Amino acid sequence: MRFRFFTIPMLIGMFLFFGNQAVGQTGTVRGNIFDADTGEPIISGTVRLAGTDIGTTTDLDGFFALGSVPVGDYRLVVTYIGYDSLSVNVLIKKNGINYQRLELTEGGVALSEVTVSGEREADRTEVKVSAVRISTRQIKALPSTGGEPDIAQYLSVLPGVVFSGDQGGQLYIRGGSPIQNKILLDGLTIYKPFHSIGFFSVFETEAIRSVDVYTGGFNAEYGGRISAIVDIKTREGNKKRWGGTASASPFMGKILLEGPLKKVNPESGSSTSLLFTAKHSYLDQTSSTFYDYAVQDSSGSLPFSFTDVYGKMSFLFGGGSKMNLFGFNFNDKVVYEGLATLDWQTTGGGANFRLVPPSSNLIIDGIVGGSRYDIQLDEEIDKPRKSSITSYNVGFNFTYFGKNNEVKYGFNFTGLNTDFEFTNLFGQKFEQKSFVAEAAAFVKYKQIFGKLIIEPSVRFQYYIADLPDLEIEPRLGLKYNLTDFLRLKFATGLYSQNLLTSVNERDVVNLFVGFLAGPDETLYEPGSTTEKADHRLQKAAHVVVGTEVDVTKKIQINVEGYLKKYTQLININRNKLEFTDPDYITETGEAYGIDFLVKYNSKNLYLYGTYSLGFVNRDDGEQVYPTIFDRRHNVNMLATYSFGAEGEWEASARWNMGSGFPFTQTQGFYEYELFEQGSSTDFLSNNPNLGIIYSDDRNGGRLPYFHRLDLSLKRTFEFSKYTKLQAIASVTNAYDRNNIFFVDRVTTERVDQLPILPSMTLIFSF
Repeated sequence: MRFRFFTIPMLIGMFLFFGNQAVGQTGTVRGNIFDADTGEPIISGTVRLAGTDIGTTTDLDGFFALGSVPVGDYRLVVTYIGYDSLSVNVLIKKNGINYQRLELTEGGVALSEVTVSGEREADRTEVKVSAVRISTRQIKALPSTGGEPDIAQYLSVLPGVVFSGDQGGQLYIRGGSPIQNKILLDGLTIYKPFHSIGFFSVFETEAIRSVDVYTGGFNAEYGGRISAIVDIKTREGNKKRWGGTASASPFMGKILLEGPLKKVNPESGSSTSLLFTAKHSYLDQTSSTFYDYAVQDSSGSLPFSFTDVYGKMSFLFGGGSKMNLFGFNFNDKVVYEGLATLDWQTTGGGANFRLVPPSSNLIIDGIVGGSRYDIQLDEEIDKPRKSSITSYNVGFNFTYFGKNNEVKYGFNFTGLNTDFEFTNLFGQKFEQKSFVAEAAAFVKYKQIFGKLIIEPSVRFQYYIADLPDLEIEPRLGLKYNLTDFLRLKFATGLYSQNLLTSVNERDVVNLFVGFLAGPDETLYEPGSTTEKADHRLQKAAHVVVGTEVDVTKKIQINVEGYLKKYTQLININRNKLEFTDPDYITETGEAYGIDFLVKYNSKNLYLYGTYSLGFVNRDDGEQVYPTIFDRRHNVNMLATYSFGAEGEWEASARWNMGSGFPFTQTQGFYEYELFEQGSSTDFLSNNPNLGIIYSDDRNGGRLPYFHRLDLSLKRTFEFSKYTKLQAIASVTNAYDRNNIFFVDRVTTERVDQLPILPSMTLIFSF
């Protein structure tokens, strides 16, 4: 949907209208809720004014705001599971703002009149369609490879999410390819979030505050991608004391240090803290000793190594305002002896902030930052592949909290420098050096009408390139609380993006991931020579419907059906034979299915199960075919049980089963000569290259089913309040299932994913 009219006056009018709603015979109470011991914010804590229906939950900063409260005296009640409840008197004055900084103490005593958890309260008051919030505690509960918990392993447990393999695997979310998923770290886009050995990401689990995953139908606050969003936010360092963690396993070593440069002021809440993390893998050195049976080449070891460093300095000011300075450096290397060497590196940093004016209902937050990603693949038989992308980002958001409504609007500018170089199998070279920019504005409005929650939003995405394009993307989210335990939900929207990737479906091991800006050359309709001149973007439309059922206080069921319609997808023409052939090809496609999720959560036992039925098709103009990540059936089952006198033992199990991925079958072979010496090439005695004749039925074959069991057992030894040691014994692929990765078409040699991998990890906290 594209409109050609001036929209800024309309936006200003909307902002002025919403701003005028703040004036009246009412006031506001807002504040922050913290852990009394560490100074960490309490997320999803329940905040209510006793004797009224006015309440909310705290956000990622422990912040809450209750707007349009009638003047008078109230009792503010704060509760959170595992903590003693707290209540304080507050006085609301006309047009006044009452700020409260409160600390909760671990305990477990709950006020009798408040029995719902913060998570359930958020389910009733937020739309949350196709949205999952993951905590560090949940990531740690999953049996992890090498005993090292990582978000890369947890994401694959979510319904609708598929990882394609242990080595060079890619993340696919509800039919979207990796380039169609935006991964954010503290507001900056991370273009290569997962290491070449697919068990580990660049993110340090101990530094994560929360992970919000939007698998579809996300609102206008997010843009520039057409499938999904993964928004990762790190926490601040400890504001009251110095401490950290250190761990070691056969896979890697890690360290985290944190503490106050200026301890928190109990009166104002101001503080300055530091957090630093670093991890380094040495699997390429230890695998020859511990996992020599898993090595599949002549090197004698698994060829993966990486180093990740992240640092953050946080400044907290009075009244809830704060600023963070952060930076990171991620490195990855793969060496297949005699075959290929791959190196990539991501560096970047920036500043994000939240400004809470003491005399205004408008909350301001923003980010300024940038990053650079460089990758190079050197192969023995092919020319080098290179890619780099440098991005700059500036964004500001403004939020107003009313009694039963919330308005958020913002502006964002992104600049991208791309430098790409690739030569295909037929000697055709692709090069792109470009600078493109994207400017965006959005408005999101949430209103609660009794049992109905409505969240319309719109995003104005302007692509500044050789062919400028303004996209107006309306989106809508709804939730209806049919009863206290049954909720219906719906979301829809339009989405667009400019960024492309070099990843191709015939690259079974996708180690090289390069990036390009949208093409400035002519595009054609799929499978034809008809020019497509209206735009050069990738676009999609989403529709999601679902229901949430609280079967009991401990059991919750979530069911969602979805459709993603991809009206244009753009890929590099990897089969370009001649200079005159187009560099890019277009496709259309769709992804649809249904996801089931059931959770059981009690004091000692956590059970989690999902089943996903999905269909992912593409239309290249010649045929409609399933994609290589079209895992039709996918099942995940997770169980975590704590036991012992003090709960010092924890046992976890995770089982995953998925139907086989599609692939294009081989029809035959042929020999071809590139004539690299021109007419003097000795084609009579030369050994020509061997080409593959693929079946006309694209992705008509299916690999066997995949299934794997992972187990872990954790024992915690506490020496003092802050000092403890965790010993984790884990087994990945416990019954040593030979899950096929791929078959070499020429040699017919089968390559399996990684076999059974036992490990022992020690984690020391101080």
